[in-house]
Amino acid sequence: MSVRRADSLGGRAAIVGIGATEFSKDSGRSELKLAVEAVRAALDDAGLTPADVDGLVTFTMDTSPEITVAQAVGMGELSFFSRIHYGGGAACATVQQAALAVASGVADVVVCYRAFNERSGRRFGSGVQHREPTAEGTALGWNLPFGLLTPASWVAMAAQRYLHTYNLTPEAFGHVAVTDRRHAARNPAAYFYENPITLADHAASRWIVEPLRLLDCCQETDGGQAIVVTGAERARDLPRPPAVIVAAAQGAGRAQEQMTSFYRDGMTGLPEMDVVARQLWRTSGLAPADIDVGILYDHFTPFVLMQLEEFGFCGPGEAADFVADDALPLNTHGGQLGEAYLHGMNGIAEAVRQIRGTSVNQIPGAARTLVTAGTGVPTSGLILGTDGG
Repeated sequence: MSVRRADSLGGRAAIVGIGATEFSKDSGRSELKLAVEAVRAALDDAGLTPADVDGLVTFTMDTSPEITVAQAVGMGELSFFSRIHYGGGAACATVQQAALAVASGVADVVVCYRAFNERSGRRFGSGVQHREPTAEGTALGWNLPFGLLTPASWVAMAAQRYLHTYNLTPEAFGHVAVTDRRHAARNPAAYFYENPITLADHAASRWIVEPLRLLDCCQETDGGQAIVVTGAERARDLPRPPAVIVAAAQGAGRAQEQMTSFYRDGMTGLPEMDVVARQLWRTSGLAPADIDVGILYDHFTPFVLMQLEEFGFCGPGEAADFVADDALPLNTHGGQLGEAYLHGMNGIAEAVRQIRGTSVNQIPGAARTLVTAGTGVPTSGLILGTDGG
């Protein structure tokens, strides 16, 4: 795909299976075990067997290699395996890679997976404690000595600028948290099932890094999620209604860093997501008004607002009111704030459920869903649709 023209991938592949473990704070088993459980569940959901799989895609931040997962699940020969970089920014790109492999004939059935003990094991929220020297890590060297040690602190810089520029208060972020938790409260799979919050609860939660409060920050979760992708024609013969990949895109902006892009022209937007948005709209021929459900990556609430603005759902500085008005069904599974933090893979699964009509917070007639991956880093996005549109 070029940033200057539409591509020809849309409509040639579909998601046909989704599967997950339970979401917890202490899984009590290895990350490989979580991956295997999720992959098997996704294949069962698709009506396929391990022998049908010839491709695997995961994240670079993963301790369960493709060949190990293949062996543990009972797969045979693999003709395609791939990993995507940049943490949560990889989520939708794993599906894009799978779709590219299927559409080009490199593989027939590709499983994308993500599994980790991100609460009981390694905790990303604890920040940088040790890092091997890399060229991209050099950027952190300009920030760590001054106390910007965690993802929350990196996002707080942009969040503070956003509030200042548009004359807003931290309550603007609370609308995202309240929306996510309202949906999570009706989702039995969510960690915060039956536990909604109010704007007052948000305002009363403790500061993490001003202007971010506790309820602006996603969870830390143990669990696994897997997604099965195959060709659009084959998908129609499988048990579940296919979620057709209408468009898929990756994006990195000018002067891009990993969550510390403080030297770009401005700090009130997400240029990497603008790249993704332009490509998705161009390739699909759709516009914001055509989207029925938005599943937007919500590791931190401010970046949900910026994503809505980058995609053109509303103007700069208007996203808080847009969310407060429920102008677009948003994160109907509860998001990473309410359901679980699985680097965005559980959001893709929710987008599929909306297309199938099986979400616990089903939007009537949902035919097109927008899904995004991690923000502040090179990222990715998907538009999924029904077989007929």
